[in-house]
Amino acid sequence: MTPDLRTRITSTIRLLAADAVQAANSGHPGAPMGQADLSHVLWDEFLRFDPTDPQWPGRDRFVLSCGHASMLLYAQLHLWGYAVSLDDVKAFRQWDSITPGHPEVGMTPGVEVTTGPLGQGVATSVGMALAAKLLSARLATDAFDPMGQRIFTLCSDGDLMEGISSEAASLAGHWQLDNLVWLYDDNKITIDGRTELAFTEDVAGRFAAFGWRILHADGHDAASVRAALKGATDGGDAKPTLIICATHIGKGSPNKVDTSGVHGSPLGDAELALVREGLGWPEARFHVPDDVRAWFAERQAAKRAERAEWQAKYEAWRAAAPDKAALFDRLWSGELPADLAERLVAAAPAKGATRKTSQAVITAALDLLPGLVGGSADLTGSNGTALTGGLVGAPGAAGGHYDFSFAGRQIPFGIREHAMGAITNGILLHGGLKAFGATFLVFSDYLRPTMRLAALSHLPNLFVFTHDSIFLGEDGPTHQAVEHHWALRTIPNLAYWRPADGVEVGMAWAWALQQTTQPSAFAFTRQNLPAIERHAGFTPADVARGGYLVTDAEDPEVILVGTGSELHLCTGAAAALTAAGRRVRVVSMPCVDLFLAQPADYQDALLPPRHPAVVTVEAGITGPWRQIAGRRGLCIGLDRFGASAPAEELAERFGLTVEAVTARVTAFLGEG
Repeated sequence: MTPDLRTRITSTIRLLAADAVQAANSGHPGAPMGQADLSHVLWDEFLRFDPTDPQWPGRDRFVLSCGHASMLLYAQLHLWGYAVSLDDVKAFRQWDSITPGHPEVGMTPGVEVTTGPLGQGVATSVGMALAAKLLSARLATDAFDPMGQRIFTLCSDGDLMEGISSEAASLAGHWQLDNLVWLYDDNKITIDGRTELAFTEDVAGRFAAFGWRILHADGHDAASVRAALKGATDGGDAKPTLIICATHIGKGSPNKVDTSGVHGSPLGDAELALVREGLGWPEARFHVPDDVRAWFAERQAAKRAERAEWQAKYEAWRAAAPDKAALFDRLWSGELPADLAERLVAAAPAKGATRKTSQAVITAALDLLPGLVGGSADLTGSNGTALTGGLVGAPGAAGGHYDFSFAGRQIPFGIREHAMGAITNGILLHGGLKAFGATFLVFSDYLRPTMRLAALSHLPNLFVFTHDSIFLGEDGPTHQAVEHHWALRTIPNLAYWRPADGVEVGMAWAWALQQTTQPSAFAFTRQNLPAIERHAGFTPADVARGGYLVTDAEDPEVILVGTGSELHLCTGAAAALTAAGRRVRVVSMPCVDLFLAQPADYQDALLPPRHPAVVTVEAGITGPWRQIAGRRGLCIGLDRFGASAPAEELAERFGLTVEAVTARVTAFLGEG
């Protein structure tokens, strides 16, 4: 490659980005213009991929953590021959295009991670690197490692300012993820101005303390970037690598380079004309020179040849290690036993704290799903998430006190809820494994960004929450979830489960493990619960409809709807009301989202639309339950924070006992 051709290639990337932002009259041209040089070296010389097969398992992963620089990625994908046309580039940020303002996985071929909220991409990339290590430990032989991918992440000042990046980087260093490389675009500019307004720390020192290898590069000098990338991938120290790349945001713009003005606004026609003049570019927008097209066509062929070389080694590995090949196929296909639900329900004790019931179900699932891994944010015993099969981590990372191995299944996340969610998202995005993370329900506040991205990205992540209400007791309102049930139910495409007993716990896990495009969250109790007695025609499959009939009466005058630990309050109140001559139906609604997705005739049969006497009971805020109870219904719950006291006293004080519910319903029916 001649220097002139390299300049024409990087100029093409810069101008495609600037032209697309100008056409949309919206976007961030500065970062792509500043990152064009370093990204070209990475994609051309180090990144292993096949544009004709974006989901090839053996590919390296590229994560654009600074998602506002999306046009850099779209330009690369277009030029490298992915199914991203020039018309797609021209439709940047427009309705129904595959080039949205921030990259979205599943929408655009070649996009690995949905990025936008800063810090999420880098944290997710740690999960991808961890997944590759976990799979390598299970599948590699001395001759070949089918999971020897490297994870390259391009990040910004904003990514490193967000706290989640520190949590994730700390874990990456602890795990010694030497297959992970972050390229830090150190352009010293944010939207408000120079980074020194709020960011003057020693980034290299911080990451060195995390256990990373630190390298430096001139982000506009190909030889400098190449040398740093070689150092990062040379197989030396067992450490992840941070390459600090000095760049100029908006490079090529004579009046806006190195200014915040080029960060989040189009250049403007006048400045764009000056950029073209300075780069010797024609006036036509979205111009790709013929020699640049020809060069990329040749390099695409070279990438495909590299894939073919890998494929030959892969086929030889399959022939030499048929057991590992069979495991590879099972892991990558996500194959599940046909009788998964029956076996998980059978494994669940009928009564007890649902966190302990869940532990029994997880233990059974481990034998059925070899790709199931997960862990807790330092609450393993409290969450009921202890796994057999060893601890995950780099051998020796804890000074020899613990037996760590990437062949393990239990991931000790430490007290890092933010990173835990992103890392489990990354494990799923890598492919080949199923993952969960666990903590107390009240700390789902720390996980909301990653849960939202899991739902947006259609990732079947599993979020395990315990201590789901005021009934955890003496820890008090800081730890007692009140608004969290509905806060999580309002996230689109997230199934929120609040099981009442062993049957519902087993079915909830079975339903969630079978999903491929929807995450699930579980809310389990600290306190013991009784087994629920159901009508004679009940089958566990009813639970998967989200809401179902527990007990009934002919022509019921009141319908009691309960979830989780409050369902037994409904059945207890129903027994008392029935003894008093009332006709009562009890409905369990462990997953409101699924119930509301059922056909209207099913919903109407269970909860007739004009039935005046519907009562909902849940230890949490009551307002959203109006969609179930209606304006004339009764919603029993807790529209305030909890208190520090034993659970039994809290139940009495807040009216969440069988006797209190019975009295409230009796008064309600009397008024009705």
